Amino acid sequence: MGKNKLERFEENLTFPNLFQVSYEFLQQNTFPLKGKWNSDFFKNNNPIVLELGCGKGEYTVNLAKKYPNKNFIGIDIKGARLWRGCKTSNEDKMGNVAFIRTRIQLIENFFAADEVSEIWITFPDPQLKKPNKRLTCERFLSYYKKIAKNNSIVHLKTDSYELYDYTINEVIAEGKYPVVFHTDDLYASDFYDDVKDVRTFYEQMFLDMGKKITYIQFKLQQ
Repeated sequence: MGKNKLERFEENLTFPNLFQVSYEFLQQNTFPLKGKWNSDFFKNNNPIVLELGCGKGEYTVNLAKKYPNKNFIGIDIKGARLWRGCKTSNEDKMGNVAFIRTRIQLIENFFAADEVSEIWITFPDPQLKKPNKRLTCERFLSYYKKIAKNNSIVHLKTDSYELYDYTINEVIAEGKYPVVFHTDDLYASDFYDDVKDVRTFYEQMFLDMGKKITYIQFKLQQ
């Protein structure tokens, strides 16, 4: 393990807005902020927005700067990646940002029903050989529905046409998740929203390689 990674793990322990608990803890205890994020951590009643598989937290941090009247929580299993978002948000004294180091499939342990208002999924692993691990498969969508308000918006932004096509044809086509907008070439479309305001590290790399970026916005319905 590289020296920088070890140093980042150590510094992660000092960030007051980064939460790391073991699977064993979650099996035996209720996460203290579950159902209490607004009252006990953010100290407001503003909507909570999640970035799943947030990596360095580009969306979490930049959207939080743009929307101080919303609370943003980035979730990822990679502590060395989370370090960047944690460090930036603490240096900038951003009170509407938090991070959780955990696996997405454990998300129900951290949030109560109707506690989340919006979800971003930005450049996840497309899991080309394991459809049941895709973050837009029915298994994962069922997790999101248990913590999100009815008709919450989900954003999927990816360079993987396979994941885009799968989400359109295998999940959304069944009619359970109404589509607000979708495109297989975001930057050639006339659609403009926060989805174009922020570019992740990997997104810029893909664009520099000449790859097209796809985007789907759909609703979670109970």
